[in-house]
Amino acid sequence: MPSDLKHYRSWGGLAAHDCQIVAPEAWSAEPGLYRKPALAYGNGRSYGDSCLNDGGALIAARQLDRILAFDRESGLITCEAGVLLDAVLNHVVPLGWFLPVTPGTAFVTVAGAVANDVHGKNHHRAGTFGRHVRAFELVRSDGTRLTCGPDMNCPLFAATVGGFGLTGLITQVTLQLMRVPSAEMRQEVVHFDGLDRFFEIAAESDETHEYTVAWIDALAEGAHFGRGVFFRANHAPASDLPPGRAARPLPFPIKPPFPLINRLSLLAFNALYRAAQPRTPEPRRIPYRPFFYPLDRVNNWNRAYGPKGLRQFQCAVPMAQAREAVEEMLKRTLAAGETSFLTVLKIFGDVPSRGMMSFPIAGATLTLDFPHRGERTLRLLDELDRIALAAGGRVNPYKDARMSAETFEASFPHWREFAKQVDPGFSSGFWRRVTAG
Repeated sequence: MPSDLKHYRSWGGLAAHDCQIVAPEAWSAEPGLYRKPALAYGNGRSYGDSCLNDGGALIAARQLDRILAFDRESGLITCEAGVLLDAVLNHVVPLGWFLPVTPGTAFVTVAGAVANDVHGKNHHRAGTFGRHVRAFELVRSDGTRLTCGPDMNCPLFAATVGGFGLTGLITQVTLQLMRVPSAEMRQEVVHFDGLDRFFEIAAESDETHEYTVAWIDALAEGAHFGRGVFFRANHAPASDLPPGRAARPLPFPIKPPFPLINRLSLLAFNALYRAAQPRTPEPRRIPYRPFFYPLDRVNNWNRAYGPKGLRQFQCAVPMAQAREAVEEMLKRTLAAGETSFLTVLKIFGDVPSRGMMSFPIAGATLTLDFPHRGERTLRLLDELDRIALAAGGRVNPYKDARMSAETFEASFPHWREFAKQVDPGFSSGFWRRVTAG
């Protein structure tokens, strides 16, 4: 049945048009009734258009929102596709368990985490989300229901993990959680003055810490170029003291008619952000949410990018070329006059993914966010793509709102093997674009 599409957007501000909205139960009961190609839509936190399906059908997967089973002894949890990671955390953290891998927001669905094979600050230890999936149920457009796992329907499992939601409708997922001693983190903060120092700290920290990530001051020039703040942490041991409380989320109260992020506002923010971080690296106990989900503290923070939304760039580059490639990308961003509000640099480990289309590769990953200012922004993104590919790297398709077929094929040269597992009754605007021709 047709529906109001105003909420069917990607987090980057793209909208789905002329879509038929279908309840998952109705689609699963008679998928053959829906002649348009389908795509599951979770919580809409994808930055690009991989969650949208112009001219097709969107399956409202958030309606599948029940936790079905949890074994507090083994840490196995089974939940429906539309359960948010936030709900999983609320359920299991008080019982001494945690997500084995989590992205930078808790407001994504479990099935979305599978379809994007999300990674987190502990990739060097735990790999991607899909490595910890024990099984999922998949409904194909011919009505077939399959249970897939690392040793069940293996080709379809490998295609679905990181498969953009194109292999069918995931209805439920069984995930192995990790045991933790407390609901707090033992965090250390280290300021650094350049990219060389970042790579030194990262190499040291990955040996000793479960979680590592760095913020880069993308506007710093001259002697300050490449400076930033490195965050590393482990789960804190149990304590007799009551755990600290994370601050309540704040609303972003307005929808500005233009981007609030510009060079002047970002210069002020970067200076304040660096000044607010501890200047000494002594470990501090903090609640887990500020460490993993700092942006979740502001609801609808994407509104700050204005009505045209944001465009995010993320690449992964092999370590041998990482230092030079990251420097070139940051310099090109400065030269273009663009302002990246959130610039993140991290090291990916060599833990292999179980998904054939998973994004991470061993090396460094750089992420930049830009207010969308039309052609000037797109030209810079094309340049950043070129630098990453020339260094033997790849661009993240799950976050890219304009990836070309050429960039996609260069990033994932074996995509045709994946395409053999794609359900013919599923598609998306992204998939049609990158497979054009």
